[in-house]
Amino acid sequence: MTAPASRALPPRPAKYQAAADPVPDLPNVDGFTDEKASTTFSHYRTGLSHHRTELSEHRTDLSEFRTDLSQFRTDLSTDRTQMSRERTGLSIQRTRMSTERTLMSFIRTALSLISFGFTIHAAFQKLVEANVMEKSDSPRNFGLALIGIGVLLLVGGIARHVQFSLYLRKLAEMSKREGLSIEDSPYPVSVTLVSAVALLIVGVAAFLNIIA
Repeated sequence: MTAPASRALPPRPAKYQAAADPVPDLPNVDGFTDEKASTTFSHYRTGLSHHRTELSEHRTDLSEFRTDLSQFRTDLSTDRTQMSRERTGLSIQRTRMSTERTLMSFIRTALSLISFGFTIHAAFQKLVEANVMEKSDSPRNFGLALIGIGVLLLVGGIARHVQFSLYLRKLAEMSKREGLSIEDSPYPVSVTLVSAVALLIVGVAAFLNIIA
């Protein structure tokens, strides 16, 4: 996941201030000769031209500032889009880890039931073999019931996990195709699911061992 590069706000150009009056006053040429009046108006036009040049340069600075601001906003929009895609990818990963924790809860409960059921059967069988108590089917049936409940609970948890994981994987692929999440967002194989399947095999084997 890449962090957006920090960008500084472009500096605002200084406020325009004319060296003299913004617009020079129109000269009074009453009593001037034609030549002197022409020279006076020529100087006046030169002053106006300098004033227009300064205004034009200031407008150019403002235009460049607006362009820089536009590019700055574009960069910010790109960063926000990238961060949104990264958040989408992380949201999918958080949901996936939540499903892993849910399956681990199923595993803990099923493991407790299976181990407790098998322990009850084995303990009472040892007592019968030691002639401490008479043979009875009650401990065996109770152990089988606990193991069976644990196996059924584990089957349901695995089925629920697989169903939701397939949906989440399709959602992640769709998000990548539509550009809503980052391309390198991984979706690894669930180790918890492998452990659940292994425990399911152990539970079935324990059930069949008691029956045999």
